[in-house]
Amino acid sequence: MKENYYSEDLKKAVDVLIKGGVILYPTDTIWGLGCDATRQDAVERIFSIKQRDDSKSLIVLVNGFGMLERYVRNIPEIAYQLAEVADKPLTIIYPNGRSLAPGVLGSDGSVGIRICSEGFCNELITRFRKPIVSTSANISDTPAPAIFSEIDEVIASSADYVVSCRQSDTTRNTPSSIIKVEDDGVIRIIRK
Repeated sequence: MKENYYSEDLKKAVDVLIKGGVILYPTDTIWGLGCDATRQDAVERIFSIKQRDDSKSLIVLVNGFGMLERYVRNIPEIAYQLAEVADKPLTIIYPNGRSLAPGVLGSDGSVGIRICSEGFCNELITRFRKPIVSTSANISDTPAPAIFSEIDEVIASSADYVVSCRQSDTTRNTPSSIIKVEDDGVIRIIRK
């Protein structure tokens, strides 16, 4: 990663997250809106920006198993195995989230979390030291932006900080696969 080039970008994004703000940032999949996943006020702002029903939970990004274990009770062994062998971004819905804003949890207490391996995003989470919400940077029920130029100006202007990193990247990534893992290890594919 171009550490010197992105250092100021990372610092500004982390400052906004610490203050409970919303950032527009590149993830390991598509461009997303993000905030501190432990702050309900920040999560509510994202629902408002996206004009999204707050009964729909949000995906959370972490930087590794250590952080994952702080926010999920009783991780089924199969989840570790799936995360380790995944060859593309994989969001796993775990049965029991903890220490997170209620808005990121499902009605049953479950939480969708992805271990992020992309350089900039991973460094952002590492510097912030807490999970970050990751939801597509679009108005609910409109197409998700694969590249920065596809982001609606309404969304961009609603964020407290727009990350500069990868704005000119035209690589078309797709949303992650989503798998739900139950306490007993039963797996259900939600999105391929």
